[in-house]
Amino acid sequence: MIADVLMISAALAAAIYCHVLSRRLRAFTNLERGVGGAVATLARQVDELQRALNAARTAGDQSANRLDSANRKAEDTTRRIELLLAAMHDLPDSAPAPKPAKPRRLRKTPAPAADLPSFLRADNEVPR
Repeated sequence: MIADVLMISAALAAAIYCHVLSRRLRAFTNLERGVGGAVATLARQVDELQRALNAARTAGDQSANRLDSANRKAEDTTRRIELLLAAMHDLPDSAPAPKPAKPRRLRKTPAPAADLPSFLRADNEVPR
């Protein structure tokens, strides 16, 4: 009889222990508050970070391509400038001064009409 009482009390203690573990496990795997929710949130964040990383990688590749293109253009321009400078060394030190242009003689025209100033007339409207 003592063995039966001990057996029943042990079974009862095991049942209570299993019930407590069941509640804790249910709270642990709860998708909103427990570890399940944390795992779901982390999975969403990993997906978002992966998308952001892909976008940043694409933007970085495009920027690198533009920078490489600009660098090639700058190198080509540098070569051209170096050639021009080398060609400038081949020129004589002093070039003859250009001859001054002869001053233009103004035509003498008759006096303009009184109603319109001369600076407003076109050349073909000047009376002869």
